[in-house]
Amino acid sequence: MQEKRVVTCFLESEKKVLILRRSGQVGTYQGRWAGVSGYIETAPDEQAFTEIKEEAGLDRDDVELVKKGKPLAVEDKKLGVRWLVHPYLFHVKERAKIKLDWEHKESKWIDPAELDRYQTVPGLKEALARVN
Repeated sequence: MQEKRVVTCFLESEKKVLILRRSGQVGTYQGRWAGVSGYIETAPDEQAFTEIKEEAGLDRDDVELVKKGKPLAVEDKKLGVRWLVHPYLFHVKERAKIKLDWEHKESKWIDPAELDRYQTVPGLKEALARVN
């Protein structure tokens, strides 16, 4: 089983978290709900800020790191991948500044307790639990 390291960043504002529906143009889990995420190509902390800039259009000064969680291993036997997820929680200072890129087709601010109602990428609830 191949191991792939990723960051998953949860954006929080007014006690809600932002979930994003993955577009049909991404490599995995099209149509599923996720946080801001991406493959780790540098230090995980740096990668978190890179993904937030790319996927949500937010700069470092638009967000504030609230918590960094312990990495979580999520196995997807169908894909033959063991994801090593590095979870983060960031506070968004101004929701109106968020601009989604092509990787997502929809976004919703939800109460974290409602996450079960959505078809998410594997391990999303567990990753959120590590930073919430």
